[in-house]
This record gives sequence, structure tokens and C-alpha cells, in this order.
Amino acid sequence: MSIEAQWDDSFYKLSFALKQDIENDTIQRREKLPSIVSLAEQYNVSKQLMKAVIQQFIQDEIIISRPGVGMFVSTQPIFSLGIEQLGSVTQMISNAGKTPGTQYVSAEVVQPSKSDFNYFKDDHIDGLAKIERVRTADGEPVVYCIDKVDHKLMPMDQIHSKHSIFQLLEEHSKNKIAYAVAFIEPISFDSQISPILNCQPDQALLLLKQIHYTDSDEPILLSENYFRPDVFQFYVVRKRI
Repeated sequence: MSIEAQWDDSFYKLSFALKQDIENDTIQRREKLPSIVSLAEQYNVSKQLMKAVIQQFIQDEIIISRPGVGMFVSTQPIFSLGIEQLGSVTQMISNAGKTPGTQYVSAEVVQPSKSDFNYFKDDHIDGLAKIERVRTADGEPVVYCIDKVDHKLMPMDQIHSKHSIFQLLEEHSKNKIAYAVAFIEPISFDSQISPILNCQPDQALLLLKQIHYTDSDEPILLSENYFRPDVFQFYVVRKRI
């Protein structure tokens, strides 16, 4: 066997062994990987071969390298959702076969800001119910939610009784949320939110900001949901016109 063929064979065998250890959780996701030298010793291969395989895994997004931090096994998103689908975070989590949970951070009535007035298009709103929560899936924090709604439409003494603000708002206000206009953008590390969601310092968040409308086209709910990008994946179905 030629040297090149031997290299290819060794490369394939090492790649297969590493993937097997990742899939069966021998190598834990989100835990920092040992150095290339340590991995080479562990798998009884040369440093050059281990470095080549790791570089291929980084290119294939199986492993991510964080400069100054280390290497980690990429996590596959648990939730893959079409952004054209309108539903509550509770529904998103339940539809993935997970148990939704809620940890309340704060609930208060605040004065609307200038941007709030622009979103709600109502200069007569004298106060907004602002509710901040951490949403969990099987007990693990996955979304940080900030919801704002006219305080007259939100029974503040009942917010702890339901996981879904959607449901509570619709039941109390007798308004049906029909659609939403959404904006999605990446957000860098947030000193308050990122640690709560167990995000790494170099890990961005996905902000999904939505203004929800009733079937009579009235804006009723402003939501800012910060998603962990290693847990949620959004896509859009585009149709040819």
C-alpha cells in the first residue's frame, strides 16, 4: 500500500472513530475538547493525522473552534421551525416533544417608550404590561422572552397560571391573534441574557422580534424572544412567483 493510501485509510478510520464517539456521547457535546496532542495520544495516532481530521471536522461544522477558548463539538438544533409559522414558544417546545416550562424574571407595568408607541400605533396607551420570562425545554433554558401588551388587556395577577402569554391574552381580551410581522437578527453576547441561557461568551443569540395583530389588523402584542442558536434553527419556505 502506498504512503498516500495508508494516510487515506488512517484518516478514514480516525474520522469514523471520532464520529462514533460523538454520536454515542463518549465525547460530550458543549464540553471543551482536549488539545490535539492529547487527542492524538488518546487515539494512538500522530499529531499530524489528528490535526488533519479535526480541521476537516471544523470545515464540516462537526466541531467548532473558538479562538482563545478551545474546541467544542457542535450541537444539532433541537427545534427546526419555519419562520412563516405563527405559534407561541410553548407550542414550539411542545411540538418538538419537549416539556415546556417557565421561570419568571419580572412582571411590571411600565411607561411606553417612543418606539413602543410606534409599534402599537396608539398614543392613548397609558401603560404596558412588561413580562420577562425564561422558557425551558425539559428544564433547560432555551429562550428569554420579553413581552409587552396594553396593561388593560393583561391580567397581571394571572400570568403565573399559564405558560402561554398568547393564550392568556386571547382569553382575557377576547381578541384572536391572527398574524405577526417578524424581524430576526443576530445579537452578540448579552451580559444579562446570555449567562441565563448558558451561552458561551463568543456565542451570538437569535433575536426574533414580532408585533402581533388581531384579525382586525390591530397591533396587540410586542414580543422580543432571544433564542439559543445551538437549540433553535429557523427557515423560510419561499415560493416562486
